[in-house]
Amino acid sequence: MSWKDHGELFVRYRKNPILTVDIWPYRAHTVFNPAAAIIDGITLLLVRVEDHRGFSHFTVARSKNGINDWEIDSKPTFFPDPINYPEEMYGVEDPRITYIDELEKWAIVYVAYSDSGPLPALAFTEDFRYFDRVGPIMPPDNKDAAVFPVRFNGKWAMLHRPAPTIHTLKANIWISFSSDMKSWEKPEVLLYAREGGWWDAYKIGLSPQPLRTPEGWLIMYHGVRQTTPKISYRLGLALLDLEDPKKVLRRSEGWVFGPREPYERSGDVNDVVFPCGWVLVGDELRIYYGGADTSVSMASAKMSDIMEFIRTCPEKQCPEEYCRWFEGNRRRSTGSRKGYV
Repeated sequence: MSWKDHGELFVRYRKNPILTVDIWPYRAHTVFNPAAAIIDGITLLLVRVEDHRGFSHFTVARSKNGINDWEIDSKPTFFPDPINYPEEMYGVEDPRITYIDELEKWAIVYVAYSDSGPLPALAFTEDFRYFDRVGPIMPPDNKDAAVFPVRFNGKWAMLHRPAPTIHTLKANIWISFSSDMKSWEKPEVLLYAREGGWWDAYKIGLSPQPLRTPEGWLIMYHGVRQTTPKISYRLGLALLDLEDPKKVLRRSEGWVFGPREPYERSGDVNDVVFPCGWVLVGDELRIYYGGADTSVSMASAKMSDIMEFIRTCPEKQCPEEYCRWFEGNRRRSTGSRKGYV
């Protein structure tokens, strides 16, 4: 095997974490896993907040520089509404936000935790004060979803992560298409969880929303490898074709960011870095992430360095010497999609 170990590409903000429950304007248990956007020069985070029942809602935090001096809404911004939307019975979690130029609105894809398990739900907003819920857009168990900001051949596209099935026993990233963002066509596997000793064996899922670059759609995903008795959530990168997002151009072999600091390694869920949002400030790509499901932190890298790195990544999802089973597994996984709606 010949490959270069690049180590971690993102540098942590030296005063992490940037948001904790200690500075929250109302009582809560933890704050973590924020979506992110820049609106009129202001960085906006849509933060997951867990209360002392164990249920989550979303609250907006704003900052002029995206690092400190956060102005946090004095009460929950987006609260579960199980009376009108029963799929939100046990809360709402892990939002991803995408601005849709065609609609002149922000699309928020979030996890609604229903009595039957988690599922992706959709809402729109123009100002992050008033929200128009569409409701569930995929059946349970499914999560880690986000939409692309443009259509492909007249159809919207969404990445999501169904739970492992008896056919695969792995959690892969899938892609689906829709003409109206309500009814979605039969999904296809896009990125596969690898096997064995790989850092992203067993389970992967989308992290922030897809980011358009001149060379393709940049996506960051989390990978989970079970090393009894613990698991670790680490982050990798992939590049999708601009015109056909079903085509994976590049995929990183090693992880580019993982839990290392005390606020990432110890909390409600240990050894977790989990970004649901990123923003581009000049040449600086900032990720906003939950650390150990307990607090919010920020890390950044030069976009030019990220693109230089991704160009060196393999075109194949898994090197042949490690994954000779891969294509056969791909055919079996694709065949198992029958009956999935």
